[in-house]
Formats: sequence, structure tokens, C-alpha cells
Amino acid sequence: MTELLLKLFVKDHDKTGSARVREAYGKLSGAAGIATNLLLFIIKITVGTIFNSISITADAVNNLSDSGSSIVTLISFKISGKPADAKHPYGHARMEYVSGLIVSVIVMFLGFQLIQGSIRKIIHPEAGQFSWIVMAVLIASILLKLWQCMFYRKIGTRIGSDAILAASDDSRNDILATSSVLAASIISELTGFNLDGYMGTAVAIFIIASGIKLIYDTVSPLLGTAPSEDMVDSIYKKIMSYEGITGLHDLTVHNYGHSKYFASVHCEVPADRDIMVSHDIIDNIERDFLKDMGIHMVIHLDPVITDNERTNELKQAVYMLVGQVSPEINIHDFRVANGVTHSKLIFDVVVPFDFKYDDDELTEIISKKIEEIDSNYRAVITVDHSYVPDFASE
Repeated sequence: MTELLLKLFVKDHDKTGSARVREAYGKLSGAAGIATNLLLFIIKITVGTIFNSISITADAVNNLSDSGSSIVTLISFKISGKPADAKHPYGHARMEYVSGLIVSVIVMFLGFQLIQGSIRKIIHPEAGQFSWIVMAVLIASILLKLWQCMFYRKIGTRIGSDAILAASDDSRNDILATSSVLAASIISELTGFNLDGYMGTAVAIFIIASGIKLIYDTVSPLLGTAPSEDMVDSIYKKIMSYEGITGLHDLTVHNYGHSKYFASVHCEVPADRDIMVSHDIIDNIERDFLKDMGIHMVIHLDPVITDNERTNELKQAVYMLVGQVSPEINIHDFRVANGVTHSKLIFDVVVPFDFKYDDDELTEIISKKIEEIDSNYRAVITVDHSYVPDFASE
């Protein structure tokens, strides 16, 4: 059925790399979510009211919040598909994250409202009415949510959308919540113990927990997250594949939505090479990244002396020394400033954000080790913090 819907409503549905096609996928998932969740809400709120069941009512409100999420998803894919403009030069793709945050707050608010009603029903219980109609509605809801879960999973995987994959996970959780309501109804009928208020509370807590998780998942990319290891590895390997690049460091990647990346990096080139040749290589790399990976890359060119034997020996010695301090750190931009009474070894040290030493401690440790090599050497160290190690020349 999913493939049929895709063929009917998504033109060129197999061209998922197209922004237009991706927007169509998002709109279809949003529309399907609105229709199915609204249907479930109307049926459950009617049954919950007629048969005086707070747990079914809570489950109905959960479906209503899912419908709201689908509406926001539909709107966000429409807005995120807008091209860049003067006020938003990086485009509108982050609207997916903003919409998720709005839905998260709504979900939490509904959860707190439901938990109040459920607690009141625990304190002042009211007898519910068992009905095979209720059982049929809950079973049908489980089956529809199962289809919805697989539908979202297929679309989210196909276009690489975290928002739609999150909707799939939410549908899976809804299956568990509705199954719990179904089990509570059966147990209450068999034992005579009214679990309605307790199960309503459990569903409400579940809704609140889902809201908290959604807030975390949407705020994190808005704050800015590190790129995946696979992306970093592919960037490094691609750059190092160009002849004339001897090393690279200080990679930063900014995500402005799905497949909307801006990056910068420092590339090391031999200092004795014609600057026009090196500049041409850099231009080619930037152009190839935009064409092949959709990444807007800006490269800073760092000339490195490679033919001075003494400088190379000192660099290798410092590299080994730094490795003894920790295998997690590396150096780049190494150079030597010779003086009359002493020489300065100038370089950057790259450390992870959660490194065991602070910057001053690390600088002191490395400086002392360098002075042990020769007391005439002074270290001038700049500490860089990075989510990846450097592929600097060694």
C-alpha cells in the first residue's frame, strides 16, 4: 500500500536526491499522519466518553497530539523547501527542527493535563463500562498504528529524515500505549479492579516522557551538533586524495537542515610549490565538494616547509612527544623561529572537547617535555578543540 501511495502522490518518487521530491515525501507523510490520527482521535474520544474511560480518552488525546505533529511536519516541509533569501542566506531547512520543538511543547502540555484527570479518577473512581466495541476500537487502533509505523519508517529511511523516523518511533510507542489500555480493560473486566485511572496516568506519563525526548531531539540540532564519523572520514579521505595536499586540520561542519552543509578546513601544501598551482588545487576541491557531496566548502591554504631537514626532525620529535602525553591529541602548523639565545617551536595542539587536561595544564606538560629535549627550546602552543583528530602531515 505504501508503494501505491508513493506512486500516486509523489512524482518521480525514485529520485530521492531531489529537493522537490523530498518535499513531496514529507508532505505525503504529514497528510497521511493527519488523516489517520484524526480518525483515531474522533473514534476514541467518542468511545472514551460514552463508556466513561479516562485511559481511552488519554489515548485519544495522544492521537490528537500526533495529528498536530503531522500538521506541523506538513507545514515545516513546505517552509523548509523554500530557497534562501536575503534574510535567510542559509535557507529554511532548519524549520523542521523548529516545528519539532513546537510539537514537543504541545505534547508535554497535553500530558500534564491528562495526568491531572487520571489522578482525580484514581482518587474518585468511577465504574467504566466494558464493551466489545471498545475492544474492537483498540485492536483496530493497534493495527492502524502498526501500518503507520512501517509507513513512516519506509519514507524516513528513503529520504533520510530524522523527523519522520522519529514519527515512526512515536507510532511504535503508541502501539505499546494502546496495547496497555487494551490489557487494562480486559484485566479490569476479569478481576473487577478498576485500572482505568492508573492506566490513564501511565499513558499520560508516557506522553510527557515522549515530549521531553522530542524536545531534546529537536533542540540538539538547533544548537549545532558534530557531524557523523562517516561524514568526517569521507571528507578527510576525499581531500587527501588530491595531489599536493600534505595534511589538513581545523575542520568545522555546520548543518542547516537535511543535505544543507557548510564546512571549512585548513589544508597544508608544500611551501616551495607555486602558489598559483596550490590555489588551483584548492579551487578544484571546493568545486568538487559542492558537486559531489553538496557541501559548501571553504578552504584555508597553509604553506608548510617540507624540505628543511632540521625542522622536520624537530617536528617529528615533538609529534612523538605529544603522542606520549596522549594518543588522542595531535599537532599541526609546526614551525621554528630561530634566535640568538633560544629557538621557539611554534605549533597548534588539537585535543577533544572532553580531554583530561585543561589547556593550561596541557601546555605546561608539553613545554616541560620540550625543554627536556633541549633547554634552548621554548614552546609557543595554541590549543585547538575539535570533535575529530587531525590528518596533519607527520
